[in-house]
Amino acid sequence: MDRLENIKIFYDLLDSFKIKQGGFFKLSESMKNNTIPHRGVYFFFDESEPRSDSGCGPRVVRVGTHGLTVGSKSSLHGRLAQHRGTVGTGGGNHRGSIFRLLVGQALISRDNFDVPTWGLKSDAGKASRKTGISLDVLRSVETPIEIHVSHIINKLPFILLDISDEPGPDSLRADIEKGSIALLSNFDKPQIDPPSSNWLGCYSNREKVRRSGLWNSDHVDKKVDMQFLDKLNKCLDYS
Repeated sequence: MDRLENIKIFYDLLDSFKIKQGGFFKLSESMKNNTIPHRGVYFFFDESEPRSDSGCGPRVVRVGTHGLTVGSKSSLHGRLAQHRGTVGTGGGNHRGSIFRLLVGQALISRDNFDVPTWGLKSDAGKASRKTGISLDVLRSVETPIEIHVSHIINKLPFILLDISDEPGPDSLRADIEKGSIALLSNFDKPQIDPPSSNWLGCYSNREKVRRSGLWNSDHVDKKVDMQFLDKLNKCLDYS
């Protein structure tokens, strides 16, 4: 079976998960209503990015999970909270979320903002010391971008797969994350459901984001193990 047919099957399965969960989630609503399972895989869609080859509806633009290190205590709720940003202020911490970092960098590039500390170091204090820019000034420059990133990400609908396996690199969650990204990625492959010319990711400084059409850089260049579709189908039986 060719890749296009497998992508069609993939989206059909996600449609079934979406029906079971009662439609798309949005971060602001689902986090308040405590509808997030402890562990799982998430799929963000972009309603301004329609699929052009595999069927109707928006395309997936980000796939992710959490806690794949043995012994990790992280939760899906915590990971999504990092992506969502700070409740109330609308800000966030891009140093704690690669999704936020990627979206913010592309935004800075597209709109020619001057934010030299974006993505620098693992926390704002270290970035301040590295550059000699005071922490207050650093935050005053980064915060408007964080707010804009929160606005962008919080508009994206998503679905969740409740997969309560133990953390580890060979977990079911890891298999589904890797398989989904590898299947959807257009990196070094014939283009299927390519991003529009207006997609923000086209302004990314990361080749893997631009060429994959996803807000992912890991696994986009990997070969697909199509057994993951069988595993995804079995998840539907238990969801």
